[in-house]
Amino acid sequence: MSILKVLELMASSTKSWEDAAQQAVNEASQTLKNIRSVYIQDHSAVVNNNKIVEYRITAKVSFEIEHSAASKSKK
Repeated sequence: MSILKVLELMASSTKSWEDAAQQAVNEASQTLKNIRSVYIQDHSAVVNNNKIVEYRITAKVSFEIEHSAASKSKK
């Protein structure tokens, strides 16, 4: 049986919302293993002089929790 944990993250990009989502996954992968999915909960943009200058997202990243060898041996 696998157990997943969900973290809510905020990320931004000057390119696109898709790039902001990738930035969230890239940053999370620095400290998390077994990332399974990313759900974009919300997105917004910063406008300057009538142009979008920053894309922002709020994402939920799910990852599988690894079981330690000690907990596996209890089964």
